Amino acid sequence: MNKEEIKKLLEEKYETYATEEFIAGDPVAIPHLFSRKENIEIAGFLSASIAWGLRTTIVKNARHLMQIMDFDPWEYIINIEEQDLEELQDFCHRTFNGTDLIFFIKALSNIYRNHGGLEKVFMKGYHRNQSIKDALIYFRKVFFKIDHPQRTEKHISSIENGAAAKRLNMFLRWMVRTEASGIDFGLWKEISPAHLYLPLDIHTGNVARALGLLKRRQNDWKAVEELTEVLKEFDPVDPVKYDYALFGMGILEGIKINV
Repeated sequence: MNKEEIKKLLEEKYETYATEEFIAGDPVAIPHLFSRKENIEIAGFLSASIAWGLRTTIVKNARHLMQIMDFDPWEYIINIEEQDLEELQDFCHRTFNGTDLIFFIKALSNIYRNHGGLEKVFMKGYHRNQSIKDALIYFRKVFFKIDHPQRTEKHISSIENGAAAKRLNMFLRWMVRTEASGIDFGLWKEISPAHLYLPLDIHTGNVARALGLLKRRQNDWKAVEELTEVLKEFDPVDPVKYDYALFGMGILEGIKINV
């Protein structure tokens, strides 16, 4: 397949999968439970943070998190007291356990009480060089600014250490892109969708390699940069829209592509 044929395929698959029906079975369904901006942000961040493994399990556990918070995560975050944290201890999603969740709640509380919220933290990093890379680095520093368990650091990817940061990039896609089908929220207007990076995982990476879009074998930050730059050739204004196409082909179709 030449590049024009690949672009046509990606556009077709994007149209197939970027529909309202996508929402119900995806972790993005959890922030869609809310209308208040802060609730969407917090629900989106927590749902994205546990978004690995079976999608049904992710959605189930993320919804359970919202239930713990009485389906008002902003109020919960703002008003949480130390004695209230014990109820979180039994939470578990794969390697993300109660210890991790307790710190996440403390960190989010610090961010909303003292730093103006998630958007302001990401914006402060982004505006340094109009760079998502800078935004991700700055956010991680703020998130772990307060005392924290060493084990929890693995749950916020460090692109400075070469991580692909799939879950953070997915969260940013939700917050920044305006999707006609309503999947992505488009809440954060100061970031250009053109600057977003693809949320790379094993499935999107494998499809991208099968299509000849990605040469690098590791699913790391260099691969994210490489693939996103290639996708910009197809759509420089909104390159990460093709996440839906790659995801759909890799997960929902489970196909191997002959090129």
